Amino acid sequence: MQPQDTQIPNIQADLERAVRFALAEDLGDGDITAQLIPASRQARARVITREDCVFCGQAWVDEVFRQLDPELKVTWHVADGDRVAADSTLFELDGNARTILTGERCALNFVQTLSGTATAAAEYAALAQGTEVKILDTRKTIPGLRTAQKYAVLCGGCHNHRIGLYDAFLIKENHIAAAGGIHNAITQAHAIKPGALVEVEVESLEELRQALDSGADVIMLDEFSDADTRSALELAKGKAKIEISGSVDAARLQQLSSLAVDYISSGSLTKHLRAIDLSLRLVSE
Repeated sequence: MQPQDTQIPNIQADLERAVRFALAEDLGDGDITAQLIPASRQARARVITREDCVFCGQAWVDEVFRQLDPELKVTWHVADGDRVAADSTLFELDGNARTILTGERCALNFVQTLSGTATAAAEYAALAQGTEVKILDTRKTIPGLRTAQKYAVLCGGCHNHRIGLYDAFLIKENHIAAAGGIHNAITQAHAIKPGALVEVEVESLEELRQALDSGADVIMLDEFSDADTRSALELAKGKAKIEISGSVDAARLQQLSSLAVDYISSGSLTKHLRAIDLSLRLVSE
């Protein structure tokens, strides 16, 4: 998979901006340590992963070195979404030694973060294997890396919730209170952006009935018992999708799968990730 193959809006522009910002904050007015190396020295470097992972971040690495030096060559041994074993070579770099070492940390920061996200998503996707449940991410992402992490979630085998506040409605308790009730909130949503998905969080079966009667597309159940979840699914059948939000472990997912909910969303996919341990070494001139 490549970023341009997804339906995530603005991802290429976001990628270029993120790389530009990351390089600027690292370089400042210049890499003084790289100046220890003769300006004309050429080198080759190899990047490996020190642990098993699902790889993600190829386009971000390419963009780091494109912005630093378009002449530097990046040779890839993996692709986004690949499961990679510890000690595997991810990519090699050939070109100016200063450029390689200047771009090293920026490039590896993107890969360790996005591969960590993809690996976490793959673990969740494995829990849902064999079921009809779709595991969704949330907006609980690293600031500035929203579309990057959303892409990494796809590489790991899970699915995207809304990208931001602009592409779908998610009406929660405070929105309902401020808008004057569930019906008013949903009616206004349809008027503000016709055709946009409208999701409503409900706290009871009565609120669920109001959401269904008002034309909600997706209904998120807040702290429903399993018995009430079954009732909600029966009421919503053919009218709206049902989503459960919150932390998910293997046992809970098995319970929810047996209830046949449509979606489970979890902020853990993007906010509780653990960065992947990587290493870059110069191997020859």
